[in-house]
Amino acid sequence: MRASAFVYPWDVNGDPEAAAFVAGLGVEQVTLAAAYHSTRALTPRHPRHRVVTAEHAAVLYPPDPARWKGRDLRPYEAGDWAPGDAYGEAAAALADAGLEVHTWVVLAHNSRLGAEHPHTSVVNAYGDRYPWAPCIARPATRAYLVDLAAEAAVRPGARGTELESLGWYGLAHLHAHDKTGGVGLGDAGQYLMSLCFCPHCREGYDTQGLDPDELAAAVRAALEPVWRGSAPSDDGWAGVEKLLGEGYANGTRAWRDERARTLQETAVAAVRAAAPEGFRVLLHADPVSYHCGANAGVDPAHILSVADGVVVPCTGGAGLLTPFAEQGRDGAVLAANLTVVSGMGGRP
Repeated sequence: MRASAFVYPWDVNGDPEAAAFVAGLGVEQVTLAAAYHSTRALTPRHPRHRVVTAEHAAVLYPPDPARWKGRDLRPYEAGDWAPGDAYGEAAAALADAGLEVHTWVVLAHNSRLGAEHPHTSVVNAYGDRYPWAPCIARPATRAYLVDLAAEAAVRPGARGTELESLGWYGLAHLHAHDKTGGVGLGDAGQYLMSLCFCPHCREGYDTQGLDPDELAAAVRAALEPVWRGSAPSDDGWAGVEKLLGEGYANGTRAWRDERARTLQETAVAAVRAAAPEGFRVLLHADPVSYHCGANAGVDPAHILSVADGVVVPCTGGAGLLTPFAEQGRDGAVLAANLTVVSGMGGRP
């Protein structure tokens, strides 16, 4: 067993004591952000700043001009919160402190992409667009995500990567000044509010034998009891089937699962093609394939046949690791993602 810590370049750069401090915690590895979404971060130990505001999703290194030349969808460079090759500078300092450095790459979570390219976003059954959530069914978006994964993951000196949000994003998202917590959607309501009805997904539902207009109407009708405060008594997938009907529920899931699986396969293959021998590829994952978010919903057996392992949220206990452990795949990395910061509910 080994311990690793998530680190941002702004934690290290400008603080000559930071790398040694991290190494002194007893971890063997750091997972250093190379591509990350917008955030506001407190840096209580840094000698130069206390709050870092990353204004938009960005790569924290100079992207390759040849790779992105002439493309509408391309990564955004960071501003003054991570100038130049901020990743490379931090990685060098951490490696000099004796730490093994892996990259941390956030993919299908990008509000600026949705703001500047509205057609890339998930659109729900009401026609509302989610600018933070790129639709992973769109061919151009998939190509962008695959190339971003390969470039951001395989940085000089990195021994592996963790790919976050390599799958569907939906309603659940801590968006700026979020005001959605007052309605208890439950697992089923979250799924229905995360179904995409962009042109590509409408065509996809049609391939499953579902009329997209009728499906959207069925989703809206299914959600009416939720808006009136009557969440389904059955939650999880049984709740989805109860609200939407088995035919609609299973048809949408078949389309979405296929799009997520093939994107994961393609992105991991692209990373491996660009990486040196022995490079480790992990996915931030949830063992329930219809779940959306940073921990992408996956089929445990499938994803362990594709990637070297998974990183699973375990702040509430280790239960989500069980479906992956039950696969019994020799050599698979099963990493428990634990919150250790007391102020965030962790137990150091």
